Amino acid sequence: MQTRKKYIFLTFLASWLLLFLFGGDQLRHFAFFSGRKAKARRSWPHWTDRSLLKSFADAEELQRDGDPALLSPRERRAARLSVHRSSSCRMETCFDFSRCEKHGFKVFTYPQERGQPVSESYGKILSSIERSRYHTGNPEEACLFILGIDTLDRDHLSGQYVRNVDEKIRGFPLWNGGRNHLIFNLYSGTWPNYTGELGFDIGQAMLAKASFDTDSFRPGFDISIPLFSKEHPQRGGDRGWLYQDSLPPKKKYLLVFKGKRYLTGIGSGTRNALHHIHNGKDIISLTTCKHGKDWEKHKDTRCDKDNVDYEKFDYQELLHNSTFCIVPRGRRLGSFRFLEALQAACIPVLLSDGWELPFAEAIDWGKAAVVGSERLLLQIPSAVRCIHPERVLAFQQQTQLLWDAYFSSVDKIVHTTLEIIKDRLAPHRSRSRFLWNALPGGLLVLPDFSTHLGDFPFYYLQHGKILPVPKFTAFIRAVSQAGSPSQSILRLIQAVSASQYCAQILVLWSCEKPPPPSGKWPQTPVPLTIIQGRRKLSDRFFPFEAIQTDAVLSLDEHTILSTSEVDFAFVVWRSFPERIVGFPAQSHFWDREQGRWGYTSKWNNELSIVLTAAAFYHRYYHTLFTEYLPAGLRELVDGLAACEDILMNVLVAAVTKLPPIKVTQRKQHKEGGTAGSRRSSQRQDCLDQLADWFGYMPLVSSQLRLDPVLFKDQVSVLRKKYPRLEKP
Repeated sequence: MQTRKKYIFLTFLASWLLLFLFGGDQLRHFAFFSGRKAKARRSWPHWTDRSLLKSFADAEELQRDGDPALLSPRERRAARLSVHRSSSCRMETCFDFSRCEKHGFKVFTYPQERGQPVSESYGKILSSIERSRYHTGNPEEACLFILGIDTLDRDHLSGQYVRNVDEKIRGFPLWNGGRNHLIFNLYSGTWPNYTGELGFDIGQAMLAKASFDTDSFRPGFDISIPLFSKEHPQRGGDRGWLYQDSLPPKKKYLLVFKGKRYLTGIGSGTRNALHHIHNGKDIISLTTCKHGKDWEKHKDTRCDKDNVDYEKFDYQELLHNSTFCIVPRGRRLGSFRFLEALQAACIPVLLSDGWELPFAEAIDWGKAAVVGSERLLLQIPSAVRCIHPERVLAFQQQTQLLWDAYFSSVDKIVHTTLEIIKDRLAPHRSRSRFLWNALPGGLLVLPDFSTHLGDFPFYYLQHGKILPVPKFTAFIRAVSQAGSPSQSILRLIQAVSASQYCAQILVLWSCEKPPPPSGKWPQTPVPLTIIQGRRKLSDRFFPFEAIQTDAVLSLDEHTILSTSEVDFAFVVWRSFPERIVGFPAQSHFWDREQGRWGYTSKWNNELSIVLTAAAFYHRYYHTLFTEYLPAGLRELVDGLAACEDILMNVLVAAVTKLPPIKVTQRKQHKEGGTAGSRRSSQRQDCLDQLADWFGYMPLVSSQLRLDPVLFKDQVSVLRKKYPRLEKP
């Protein structure tokens, strides 16, 4: 027993000797091995203890993380509370829902004060609201209020800073402590801390703000919006660089950044460290400190070399040729680079800790961006290399969907903000995240129509349906001034009702005289209903409750069609329920000599319009036409003859980004004579005005026409499914 204790003691003693011999140098760093009491205990080694931590950056650079100019947590909390006195606000506590019950979701913009101009960006925001379908000029009808005072730039060093806002808004009779108000802001705070302070008390108002931090953001009440420049287009906007359903080529670079480097102050830590990931091959990280008035006073040893390398690469070329784009924080959390990367289909790699991403309440950013951590910057290259190519492609496609649906114009940013608020008012009738993050986007899917995916023309595959229900409603517009149905409409009713797919026939009576009694109408195998119209051209696209089928066959009373033509066109439409499928086709073109859009009804090898005088489309487009488009566009249609079918084509093309489909027709439709020339001129004027309103030309051209299999082939007529189509 004594021998065993002796061996244990010798082993223990030898272990201590070895520990002191080989590890003593490291142990001396810890206070409890010294003979004196440690002056300062630390739970983690300091970043400048090079003997303990391998350094990837200069000690001076890393020490800037403790910049004394930065706010302490207590100071940040105090600054946040100075802005949000009502920090506990929610829709249930700070919003008066009763204002929205009688007139629905209506938005009132305060009149602008005399002698107080607004910035270009705020002018665009106000214009977007006033052009929207939600705007009202009557404050008594309003559910939501927007200030006429420019609150976008709250940096008191800025020339666009508006002073005495508190005093001004307290004098507004409608202010009511900010309740039911929405305040827009792009820039808050100022040098050196750039806090979220706005310089006035917002009370119980909602805040639509860029560079929102998660600490001050009130979930379900505030809205985070993207930072956009004053050059951002009012409407329309440029398309994304990756076209729908296309495969991007393999990019030259994996990861890129080109931008300013801040030498001191907030935001400098992340951008100063970006040079560590640059390898000059597939990862390019370029910074310049050559900005600001006194940059030379603060420049470091890297500045001169960085400035030279910075000029060697073109920023737009890097965007085009890279798979991932680093989007670090600037002085504030957001930056213009975020929208630039989205448009370029360059997957954003976000390095902005605490940033509440734009419209995160609706948008699933996990499908379109990589959210990194500023303190784990060195892990970013290996992280993006591990992303599978198929997922990279999915990310790129999603960036294009989000850019086009919500960010390409000020109109879309503002309308997305309003739609998110509207969804909060009726959660049971709000859009799901799937609708916000799938084509064609949340703005074009109206929950007032339905919350069931199968009721829309876009989601048949996702919903598990292959084809829509095989029935259609014939919708005939009658404008004859005779007191009885014309012979042409009687023949048309007989031909359409004989179709095996026809469920019902609706006649929109748009005449001064009352409709004929039921005895004057033909007997049909399907229900025939007469609807009294208001003699407006836009009536033909009103969402009448009598329309019970998904498919609508829109017809003019003078249209000549056979039952076989109707049957074949409907079979084609069932394969393309999101498009317009029909017979008379026209096309548009850009007239360089006149500098305007042209319209032609001549037969040629292209088409972009299928007239609704004989066309199938989904009934949802009636709802979209009436409820999505503002009243001004419908008034344009009612005041300009021959414009309603062009507007419907423009609307469907704007939604789907696809052309209409023309099918075989026995007798070709052609406009001729003086009347045809006048209608063509009116349609040309219509095209110009619609392109101006949308901000671009949505129509898409096609060279496709669909005919039945064996159409005009030299085979027996008995083998053909639609032989009547070949008869003259």
